[in-house]
Amino acid sequence: MTRFSTGKALLWALLALPALPILYRAAAEADLWWEDLLHPTGEWSARLIVLALMLTPLSMLLPGRRWVQWLVRHRRAFGVAAFAYAALHLAVYVVAMEELRAMLAEIGAPSIWTAWLAFLFLVPVAITSNDAAMRRLKAGWKRIQRLAYPAAILTLAHWLLVHDGLSEALLTFSPLIALQTFRLARVAGPRFFTPRRMT
Repeated sequence: MTRFSTGKALLWALLALPALPILYRAAAEADLWWEDLLHPTGEWSARLIVLALMLTPLSMLLPGRRWVQWLVRHRRAFGVAAFAYAALHLAVYVVAMEELRAMLAEIGAPSIWTAWLAFLFLVPVAITSNDAAMRRLKAGWKRIQRLAYPAAILTLAHWLLVHDGLSEALLTFSPLIALQTFRLARVAGPRFFTPRRMT
């Protein structure tokens, strides 16, 4: 096995670790309260979305750092893992709700439709997170990948509305908010803050 493939396999193993206790509980506990698994699956999806989206501004803030470059090279893995945990979150929700009628009854609530919409945004991002899609879509590939940004905003809104945990949600998303603010300031700086010459 090559050095690259070994590192990639190790990364995927690490990304799968948080799912192991969740899957174990789902398989081993006969009287499991499924709602208990909603929070950890959703949290891990949110954390990985944040990690994937903060890497570009992090590389701008810390240029040349090898560990940052390594993370950037594997950014798509974090995004796909975020989608996998979101899909697991959705699966747990479906099992917990038991009936389609119950799901449809609450789909209009802001705390619920924000989650559905976030998941729908992540679907094309995950499907196209491969080299073949990048070659086929060319310039359109980046437009599809940018759907991860509204997905992140909707995920934050869902978290705030469902769990009423403002501090926990903002703690998770604050690195992304700070780094994206830095990125926007870095891009906009030369345009808005460079003095114009007097004519």
